Amino acid sequence: MQMPVYMDNHATTRVDPRVAEAMWPFMSEAYGNPGSTSHAFGWEAKRAVDVARKKIAEAIGAEPRESVFTSGATESNDLAIRGIAEAERKDRRGHIISVATEHAAVLDPLAKLGRRGFDVTLLGVDQAPAPQAGVVHADQVAEAIRDDTVLVSVMAANNEIGVIQPIEEIGRICRRRGVLFHTDAAQANGRVPLDVERLHVDTMSLSAHKMYGPKGVGALYVRNRRPRFQLEALIDGGGQERNLRSGTLNVPGIVGMARALELCVEEMDDETARLGRLRNRLHDQLMNRLTGVTRNGPTLDRPEWRLPGNLNVTFEYIDGESLLMSMRDLALSAGSACTSTNPEPSHVLRALGVGDVAARGSIRFGLGRFNTDEEVDFAVETICRTVTRLRSMSSMAGKGPGDDAGNSNT
Repeated sequence: MQMPVYMDNHATTRVDPRVAEAMWPFMSEAYGNPGSTSHAFGWEAKRAVDVARKKIAEAIGAEPRESVFTSGATESNDLAIRGIAEAERKDRRGHIISVATEHAAVLDPLAKLGRRGFDVTLLGVDQAPAPQAGVVHADQVAEAIRDDTVLVSVMAANNEIGVIQPIEEIGRICRRRGVLFHTDAAQANGRVPLDVERLHVDTMSLSAHKMYGPKGVGALYVRNRRPRFQLEALIDGGGQERNLRSGTLNVPGIVGMARALELCVEEMDDETARLGRLRNRLHDQLMNRLTGVTRNGPTLDRPEWRLPGNLNVTFEYIDGESLLMSMRDLALSAGSACTSTNPEPSHVLRALGVGDVAARGSIRFGLGRFNTDEEVDFAVETICRTVTRLRSMSSMAGKGPGDDAGNSNT
């Protein structure tokens, strides 16, 4: 085993060596700008981008012209949400529907639109300890749609609790009601099958570094088939990407993203089964060896409800940050890396009805392609030893079991 052991694959993934190999020529010999149309270096770079665009489109059931390359899912989400809202309603009024458990890359643009005059509705989710805790149901979306609704945005899979949302049913409702539908698929892409036509999505955000590709590159699927819609660009300049996202294209990153997605699709069935087995092994050992452990999010025995490598648990009488800082040889997180500077408890767990004390004692595991059985067993040993020690220290400091149990199971 290589130390420290990494189990934070929802934050980012290691670049697969096969991806790095595909990228290297475009950082060394074939380093041209795809916008340079007068020489062979530019032509070769453009060919590489065109091939990558075609591969990504094939993986998600899209057409090559429907992919807009960005710096990652955060930019893609901004471009989709703000771009649609401001193009659809020049008067900056209208209604947008999303979910309380969305990533900050969706919630923050929505908050900005709310300050500009849009009316934003954040739907609730099934509460803990329901089997589908974290799910938003299609009928909730149907009931929330109004005559002035311009956009619905629901993430495909959650980055903290791994819940997979019923995107296909929601998309079908939006299409029938004539409302544009966006999904943040950063966590789902490469982990579960995605087909934009089957899902009835109008825009979909992707990110390479969540699927063993490089950081700093992503894409936004923008439907270019009827019924058509407008998208307001957020970055102006050279007119690249059909004037939707100006800027010199990141050729090595784009090539790497296409190769990463290609590998994920090829290996998805085997990898899903392997990660599900590892995750269940981790869960069962923690539950069997420690008391006061609560699983957060949907049940593990319905793979269609939860990402295979995700596990989020609360350790009673433990502060999550203290636990993380006490395990230098194990890389985990308390939640989204994008909100790590926010001292507040996880908004995702709060939306499930988990109390503040319990939310602060929660840890997220993200198992990935390079994790092994040996690493899972090491993680269990490390966590059990550390939790036992921290609880003992808390008890000696005069805290009884009831002092900070709070509402950890709510």
